[in-house]
Amino acid sequence: MTNRVTYPFQQTELSLVERVEDLVQRLTIDEKVASMIQYQPAIPRLGIRAWKQGTEAAHGVAWLGEATVFPQSIGLSHTWDCRLLKQIGEVISDEARVYYEKKPELHGLTLWAPTVDMARDPRWGRTEEAYGEDPMLTGQLTTALVKGMQGDHPVYLKTVATLKHFLANNNEKDREKCSASIDPRNLFEYYLQAFKPAFVEGKAGSLMTAYNAINGSPAPLHPLLKEVVKGKWGLDGFIVSDAGDVLGLVHDHGYFATYAEAVAASIKSGIDSITDDTEQTKEAIHEAIRLGLLNEADMDHALKNAFRIRFRLGEFDDYHPYTTIPASKLLASEHKQLAYEAAQKQIVLLKNDGILPLDKKVSETLAVIGPLANDNHIDWYSGTPAYKTTPLEGLKKTFKKNDVTYHHGHSLIRLKASETNRYIYLNQEDNYMLTASEDQPHKAEVFELMDWGWGNYTLKSTSTGKYVTVGEKGLTATANEAKGWFVKEQVTFETSDREDVWKMKAWDGQIIALAHNDSLTVPTTTVPKGMEEFQLEVVEDGITAAVEAAKHADTAVVILGNNPYINGKECIDRQDICLPPAQEKLLQAVSEVNSRTVLVLVSSYPYAIIWAQDHLPAIVHTSHAGPDLGEALGDVLSGDYNPAGRLSMTWYRSIHQLPDMMNYDIIKGKRTYQYFDGDVLYPFGHGLSYSKFSYDDIKLDKSYVHVESDERVTTKATIGNIGDVDGDEVIQLYVRKADESRVVRPLKTLKHFKRVHVKPGEKEQITFEVKVDDLAIWDVTRERYCVETGTYAIMIGPSSAETPLIATLNVVGEVMPSRQFITRVHAYHYDDYENMYLTEGDGIEHYCVRTQGDKGWIAFKETDVPSENALLNITVFSHGSTGKLLLKAEDEHIGEANVFPLTNWQTITIPVNLKPGLYTLIIELQGDLSLSTIQLV
Repeated sequence: MTNRVTYPFQQTELSLVERVEDLVQRLTIDEKVASMIQYQPAIPRLGIRAWKQGTEAAHGVAWLGEATVFPQSIGLSHTWDCRLLKQIGEVISDEARVYYEKKPELHGLTLWAPTVDMARDPRWGRTEEAYGEDPMLTGQLTTALVKGMQGDHPVYLKTVATLKHFLANNNEKDREKCSASIDPRNLFEYYLQAFKPAFVEGKAGSLMTAYNAINGSPAPLHPLLKEVVKGKWGLDGFIVSDAGDVLGLVHDHGYFATYAEAVAASIKSGIDSITDDTEQTKEAIHEAIRLGLLNEADMDHALKNAFRIRFRLGEFDDYHPYTTIPASKLLASEHKQLAYEAAQKQIVLLKNDGILPLDKKVSETLAVIGPLANDNHIDWYSGTPAYKTTPLEGLKKTFKKNDVTYHHGHSLIRLKASETNRYIYLNQEDNYMLTASEDQPHKAEVFELMDWGWGNYTLKSTSTGKYVTVGEKGLTATANEAKGWFVKEQVTFETSDREDVWKMKAWDGQIIALAHNDSLTVPTTTVPKGMEEFQLEVVEDGITAAVEAAKHADTAVVILGNNPYINGKECIDRQDICLPPAQEKLLQAVSEVNSRTVLVLVSSYPYAIIWAQDHLPAIVHTSHAGPDLGEALGDVLSGDYNPAGRLSMTWYRSIHQLPDMMNYDIIKGKRTYQYFDGDVLYPFGHGLSYSKFSYDDIKLDKSYVHVESDERVTTKATIGNIGDVDGDEVIQLYVRKADESRVVRPLKTLKHFKRVHVKPGEKEQITFEVKVDDLAIWDVTRERYCVETGTYAIMIGPSSAETPLIATLNVVGEVMPSRQFITRVHAYHYDDYENMYLTEGDGIEHYCVRTQGDKGWIAFKETDVPSENALLNITVFSHGSTGKLLLKAEDEHIGEANVFPLTNWQTITIPVNLKPGLYTLIIELQGDLSLSTIQLV
């Protein structure tokens, strides 16, 4: 914008601090209140235009119109390619700038991406948005993306990355009111580590809070916002709440009684911009000011954070480095090429017994089969692609053959209204309304019945190619895709009282019935009995037809997976991790008649494809990879591109290997490759290639390091391509403490990785710098990071399960001290526990541990009992009837006390009665009790 210089904040020669200070102090109270919200209004008297915080950009600019669409974030994580992620960030910011110039008041430059939440459970509905289960991989990839998005100018920002969702947002059920219980080791070693690099190294300018609470504290109020994100990590921007999150402190969490309390507490806790109902939020802020819950200085602090970013984006300057991005950058050819490259690089070859690549020069027939064979799905946070190629189209183009046959594998059906005995047809004169008024079956509409599993189906008209959807007047076959926040194309079938008769229900569980005009509708009143009953007549059995196609083909490519809007999405976690039964049945039937069956899994999530792994010669996995999905698949299956994608999550064999969804303790719950010690289907980091690679000559430049010297260890290894084709290899470096530790340590932890290209017969020397700090864990005895003295294994290989190169590093570090309970110790600094969770405690400024069920316990290892007359003071609260505390040393019962229900916390004293020495003390809690602190006197 062109500014007439009237005020100091418009003077570019002043410092950023001076400009921000001047602008904010000129705002009236009403203007300040209005500017606290996502849609900041124009202030014409100061020459300030309207501004929007937040443009979705998970894998390309979204919701604004056509833009370059990249693979889903989970797919991008499979590239293990930081260079690529930085380039993608640059493309996203280019196109965001183009859209901003079109409508600067609506197309914001603060981009709500990337999602940094840890995908610690494959059932999570938003797995597609994340970068996997490992904090190091996630941290490095998202940092690269952030750098690309924000640019490299020391002052000005190209766009601003908003990391989300802080913190521990990894379940959809009850996400708006649940609390994740996370103890210090999980917090500091795992969950925070994913977010840290993008702020410390990438200088990300914004953060979005989560809906959930952490240890009882709702995310917008959590002390970590100020203490860690703005404090230790030095966020020099603003924190924004998720949509509806602040007012949700009242109506979801029930944390406050009034909205005024909610907004006041959020702003004071570090929220600088509120994404919520504008008028309701403004009213709540005004009320908070009137009640003295919030003062002008609190708002000034928040507004300075938000406006500082607007200044750095160049809004108030006539010229800055990013004013010259041309409109031609939108959907530029080089952007398309990068998206194509990303689609190729994220494909993972899970299994290959030699059938792949398929030889294009050999005359052979190909049967392309499956529900995702001729579809290319986008997801909720996807941009609008300018074009799309399906797997079928990609394979036809790649293999350049007319002898590629296709079948979707779905059954074709007719529907008949049982009450009138008439078939359903499409009334073209009434918006293709489904109407039951046809007597002759050959005139009835034939629908493609798609079974997505777990009771969810879609119906597609074979005459129009459109999906059946629920509208205001009834059911019509008018939807191009089954998608939306509410998927109104989704139906379920339930048995009725009559044999072979079904009841249909709409997406929201409402019954579908025959209306008085014979149309199918969702009635608002009770319908006469029988009007909601339908018969399904199978015109063609999908599996039979698919098998027939597979019989006559040299190779069958079966393409299965998920629709990103059904069964697992935002607000909905997956019920299971297996394939939908109908897809599994289709796959097995095709394989029975064609031994050369290749499975291509197009999915947003890991799947437990045990049968496929045991019986098929080849399996390929891709995310929903954007418009170039089809061609990228054709490249990989033909060998035009040598796959090198690597999994960013463990693929388990069964849902039964997973703990409860709300178990956020990856250590005790044995989650992710770091702690899971069972048999997996595919390990973290797994991925095959058409090349073969050798690993040799691991060398460390030193075998001993001292923690106080802050040394780095140079690690080298030689990687050779011993295959016949060029290929990328992803070299992964893990560390493991090889000798005894005071605490449960990870089986291994990823610390470095590199994706390199190696030609046949050539070798590449790979160098990693391992810092001593890379070996640190959280010491609960001193509440800080610690590198234990001992022997560490440095392991290099192609996956977490295959590390052929191992070197030993001896570290002179620290020995965790014994427990000295001379002063009060917070109970949540335990070493072990059972049936306990962390939550807030009324009247205390820290978390407490509370029993989960009838009883639980916490344990403290190596507790120093100083004398035979020692007493243990336990601060405890009873939430109901009389409870009991039991004290044990090792497994020996040494004392107990009753806890009576009082209105306040109480201190219970139990004689320890032990000889001086070191013991594992166990405090068992019986009843609904909370424990705050303990102290030995």
